[in-house]
Amino acid sequence: MRPAPAQPATTGKADDFKEADLWGRIRSGYAIPDLDNSLVGKNTQWYVARPDYLARTASRASLYLYHVVSELEKRGMPTELALLPVIESAFNPQALSTANAAGIWQFVPGTGKTFNLQQNMFKDERRGVLASTDAALTYLQQLYTMFGDWQLALAAYNWGEGNVQKAIKRNQALGKPTDFESLSEQMPTETRNYVPKLQAVKNIIANPAQYGVTLPPIDNTPYFTQVDKTSDIDVTIAAQLAEMSVDEFKALNPQFKKPVITGDDTKILLPKENAEKFHINLAQWGRALSTWTTHKITGAKESLATLASKFHTTPEVIRQANNIPAQSRLKSGSTILVPKVSTSTGDIAENVIETAQLSFEADHRSRAHTTQRYKPRASRHKR
Repeated sequence: MRPAPAQPATTGKADDFKEADLWGRIRSGYAIPDLDNSLVGKNTQWYVARPDYLARTASRASLYLYHVVSELEKRGMPTELALLPVIESAFNPQALSTANAAGIWQFVPGTGKTFNLQQNMFKDERRGVLASTDAALTYLQQLYTMFGDWQLALAAYNWGEGNVQKAIKRNQALGKPTDFESLSEQMPTETRNYVPKLQAVKNIIANPAQYGVTLPPIDNTPYFTQVDKTSDIDVTIAAQLAEMSVDEFKALNPQFKKPVITGDDTKILLPKENAEKFHINLAQWGRALSTWTTHKITGAKESLATLASKFHTTPEVIRQANNIPAQSRLKSGSTILVPKVSTSTGDIAENVIETAQLSFEADHRSRAHTTQRYKPRASRHKR
């Protein structure tokens, strides 16, 4: 069963809302008790003093926010949680922390794996809008069930549920309260500011005029739709068929790490009008949709130069497609992306997608030794 929110949140379909603007829809579903302390004031002033930062964040959020709010309402969760990526990533799906947390919801590899976010050489669903939002809301619901308090659930999202549980036990042993503010003195600075930051953003969204902030309007309508993809397709070709720039396409589909989108049951996101163009142009395309395949390195003799010759390309094309640093050589057993040399070459096999790894090391001209593996590893961080 899904937990109920701490206070009733507004639920319903978008059509039930009078607000034409998505900000109003978010305000109407606020349900987390307010926090009012010096850190809220300090963080509020930080955001208010940076209108350009807020404008850039809101611009990025406009692509994803309708979906996030809709998913929160489906689950009966407080809608101010849709503002959490402002704190986590400024709504930048390419955000990557020093702890290797990625995406708008900032999942570390281990927690991402726990919530079934695929991470392989071709795709990182921690960056994907649909999968990461579903995982983040599921995780937040679990934390709310655990603590029965949204502020503590948020603290646990940032600090880890184990740390919050220990802090609660310490206060209980001392006969002290166990609410967020009472526990905050035990928290690291980042977590101590975490809920106040969300409260600060929540306050600004609730009454932007009070703070001299102008919010760019965001229509209370879906920004994107899902399009089924039944075969491998190059990112550049997908963008061309949708009549979008590659950057615009990647903003909605940031989980794809390579120049080719693999998998026969993969969905891509496109604005509705571009999805219609995509289908029309696809029906008239009449050419190969993918120009890439994979090759497994079998020995040290396979240098970038020999591979480039074999696959009728240049070493730089292979280096860029596989993010291989300069003065590095590929290790035996690595799987790399290479151009197709035959029109009969099929799609990249599912087992290759799931198991492919890329390892490289400094070549004989360098003493440094570097190895990179694209197999996700667990992290001690909770998110």
